[in-house]
This record gives sequence, structure tokens and C-alpha cells, in this order.
Amino acid sequence: QVQLVESGGGLVQAGGSLRLSCAASGGAFSNYAMGWFRQAPGKEREFIGAINWSGGSTYHTDSVKGRFTISRDNAKNTVWLQMNSLKSEDTAVYYCAAAQTHIIVTNFKLYAYWGQGTQVTVSS
Repeated sequence: QVQLVESGGGLVQAGGSLRLSCAASGGAFSNYAMGWFRQAPGKEREFIGAINWSGGSTYHTDSVKGRFTISRDNAKNTVWLQMNSLKSEDTAVYYCAAAQTHIIVTNFKLYAYWGQGTQVTVSS
């Protein structure tokens, strides 16, 4: 069973950058595809991107494409979400999640393991 811990959230001005980290433990990290989600107050959880087991393939939704980048290092059991050109509408709790498959997963129901989330607040 995989445990996930996010870090790196905080308060940033619009146009700024943050890098979120998600550290995994308790399982063979390379056996999992990883995803990033966010949930803003009063809204449903939103899928924003994913990365396959090796890091060789990524997917980003249109809402973040060109601004956010997902990467991973299996030797460090870590996946990152680099967020640039942040906007006020990016304000949310950000979650990483793990799916026990090698391919990219976009359906949140297929993610079995979740972190506790980290708050990102973008001030305008």
C-alpha cells in the first residue's frame, strides 16, 4: 500500500510559480501511474494531469496546459507539479494520487491512493 504526502503549497501572487512535491512510500513507486487533482471551495475535484510509470509520457488538461508540468523521479519516489503563471482561479487544495498501472490514467475512480492535499492560494 502506498502512502502519499504532498508539500510545497502556499500563498503566491498571480503570475508567480510554485512547485508541489508528492513523496511516496510503502510500495514500488515505479508500479504506479501518478495523477494530480485539485479542489476549489464549493467545486468538485478536478483532474489536472497525470504521468505514466516511467515519466516518459504526461498528460495535462487544457486548463493548465502550457503553465503546469508534471514530472517524476522513481529513484526519489517523488512526483512534482511545477506551476507557473499562476492565476487566482488556480486557488485550490491540490492532491496527488497513485493508480496501480503503468499507463496514464485520467479517471479519478481508478486512483486507489491519495495524499492529504496541500493548499495553494493565488492572490490577485
